[in-house]
Amino acid sequence: MRFVSPLLKEVVYPSMAEAGTFRSIARQGVAVITYHGLLPDGYSPIDPGFDGRLITAAGFRHQLQLLRTRYNVISPEEMKAWARGEQELPARAALLTCDDGLLSNLTDMLPILLEEGLRCLFFITGGSLGHQRAMLWYDELLLMFLRARAGEFALSCEGVDLVGALEEPQQRRALWWTAVKQLSSIDADQRKRFLHAAHSYFDLEPAVQFYRRSYSLAERHCCLMTADEIRQLAAAGMTIGAHTMTHPILSHMPPTLAWHEIVNCKMRLESVLDKEVWAFSYPFGDPASVSPSIFTMARRAGFEMSFLNVGGGLGASLPLHAIPRIHVSTGMTLGEFEAHVSGFYELLRRIFSPVPRDISPVPDAMPAAQIANLPRA
Repeated sequence: MRFVSPLLKEVVYPSMAEAGTFRSIARQGVAVITYHGLLPDGYSPIDPGFDGRLITAAGFRHQLQLLRTRYNVISPEEMKAWARGEQELPARAALLTCDDGLLSNLTDMLPILLEEGLRCLFFITGGSLGHQRAMLWYDELLLMFLRARAGEFALSCEGVDLVGALEEPQQRRALWWTAVKQLSSIDADQRKRFLHAAHSYFDLEPAVQFYRRSYSLAERHCCLMTADEIRQLAAAGMTIGAHTMTHPILSHMPPTLAWHEIVNCKMRLESVLDKEVWAFSYPFGDPASVSPSIFTMARRAGFEMSFLNVGGGLGASLPLHAIPRIHVSTGMTLGEFEAHVSGFYELLRRIFSPVPRDISPVPDAMPAAQIANLPRA
């Protein structure tokens, strides 16, 4: 059973929100909400899968206003103080977070946050620590698969073999996800060489160049902030956290590569910002993308708390290195949003879902001695 049916979205959730039912049943804890960015006004849709993590500016403002009037939005530093046992959380607490570091975080989200008087914890990848405009590698890979000519293909590079047939968009997205899992097992330089070879194979201009040349809003829609822009975000009062160097699926990486993805991002961000970076979010953030050893790495790297991307809402358990979050997506209505924040959505899922979803992954095969030998940050 799914809990986003038209009846729930359009009738039940709005009625419950209007009646104040969600607030009356909300339990203790904190609802951690995660965004990825905003769709710029006048944007051109690229693909439902690609655009689905972004919402409109109007939708973002409405959600913030709902939180500000019906819940207690806490700052990232208040969340840190709670984790240290230095203060209690208020009733119906909510924390704003945002992943990936897209340029729209600065150009579109920040002005609205400032107007509403709210602060957000932004998780940044290593792609934002330079001075050149860049795109996340897996976004560039998806855009390449969507633009490539139809038909069968066989591509082999850097020990990764991809074979398939490119047809309708849904099938292309499935092949893309297979490629993401394989490419997450190799290092960043190998991944770059694979992407270069793939663009040559399909005779395509790299996505960053293609969209910046052909689409006036491409940077805000698709591209990452630079180091100077991260500093602007921090100077405006926002808090910066780490999101790995290159956003791989950490559970698919050899332990040494996963460790460097985590700890190097923290150190590089601290060098750029000249301040401590104390929070971390796991790339992709679903149970399959993490493991007990990855949780251990986040703790050993010196992060005070780390965030997943599922299972959030008031009343959820809050293990410091597996904090659940609510993932806001394009089609989420305001009533559905509050159902998630209040914990009602997750409560329904737990009652009616035939297969329980445990956000704590099963133990993996990484030996304890190997974890212990990882260098400390």
